[in-house]
Amino acid sequence: MYTVRNITEDLYYVGGDDRRLALFENIFPIPQGVSYNSYLLMDEKTVLIDTVDWSIAREYMSNVEYVLDGRDLDYLLINHMEPDHCAAIGLMLSKYPNATLIASEKAILFMRQFGFDVDDRYIEVKEGDTMNFGKHTLAFVEAPMVHWPEVLMTYDTKDKVLFSADAFGSFIANNGRLFADEVNWDRDYLDEARRYYTNIVGKYGTFVQKALEKAGGLDIAYICPLHGLVWREDIGYLLDKYIHWATYEPEEEGVLIAYASMYGNTEYAAQTLANKLCQAGITNISLRDVSSTDVSVLIAETFKYSNLVLASVTYNLNIYPKMKDFLNDMAALNVQNRGVSIIGNGTWAPQAAEKMEKFLDEEMRLMDVLPEGLDIVSSLKPSKEADVDAIVEGIKDNMKKRREEKAKAKSQKSGTKK
Repeated sequence: MYTVRNITEDLYYVGGDDRRLALFENIFPIPQGVSYNSYLLMDEKTVLIDTVDWSIAREYMSNVEYVLDGRDLDYLLINHMEPDHCAAIGLMLSKYPNATLIASEKAILFMRQFGFDVDDRYIEVKEGDTMNFGKHTLAFVEAPMVHWPEVLMTYDTKDKVLFSADAFGSFIANNGRLFADEVNWDRDYLDEARRYYTNIVGKYGTFVQKALEKAGGLDIAYICPLHGLVWREDIGYLLDKYIHWATYEPEEEGVLIAYASMYGNTEYAAQTLANKLCQAGITNISLRDVSSTDVSVLIAETFKYSNLVLASVTYNLNIYPKMKDFLNDMAALNVQNRGVSIIGNGTWAPQAAEKMEKFLDEEMRLMDVLPEGLDIVSSLKPSKEADVDAIVEGIKDNMKKRREEKAKAKSQKSGTKK
């Protein structure tokens, strides 16, 4: 049996799922697994588009052989050289000695660095090049830093298929499904698609914007990513999500309250603030303990919400280590354009609030640190209720300001079009 499905009349999915891997890139938890996608175009010439991770190579080889059904493989097209997509290159070149590689100049360089014997077996392609394989012509679009420098996206001009490399992908194994319209994507996949993008590609928002501009100029009927489901409906919806993430524009008006607490006192302050926010009508809240929430989830939710509250106990005269890890990741991934409120706690030398604000000021200058804050000595006292209320009002004002700025920008854009 084979895990093969048709996408179009001539295009087949020949990839597979990995449910055994615990950590993607040995860092991101993937409790629901991940897919490694590869596609085989059966035209007058046969074209295999990308390969897979070594973990599913046996299944993959069987899928390819089954679809070829006795035909030879003419071309192996590589859009992205990360090992979870290129591990089977050597196997394919060995099994199909007549196959010619198609890749960017940098991808060929990376192949040599990984030890693949590619001499005299490749064609270098670049932006604007095309190749015809019979009924189908493939056009090549350079997409550097989405999220490696060698990346191509490839467009089938006949069936309007965009092979998007790591763009538009998601965690979660496909589990027999292939198309996004075969699942409840908002309910079951959106959070993992956001976590995938924000943690892996999020740093390179300006490069993603350029790639989106190129994609926006194409008539796209299908998006075939290297992880996750294939899109054939509501493509504008997916592009809109990526525009938000790539421009660091919040998806939703809401608040992520991330707290670091050792004995429960800072947690209680965070919970008190959440209660006050809900009383004020701000109920779109995510309350997260940085010690028990993987930082990749924290990053994804930071991209999702308009406002962020950082509440940390002082630890060794510094920010609590798990909170510092979160801050470092935010800075590394270029998170910006969020309203940030700060809560600090300490018993004998409170330092967390001051140091968090300093970090944001020096390392993340495009964050809007709100003046309303809360300093706690050991535990939250009734005398601090006014400060908690002030944070609530500050967040409300910041949200209102954002809505007004968004409406003004929309109005100006509309006026320019007229």
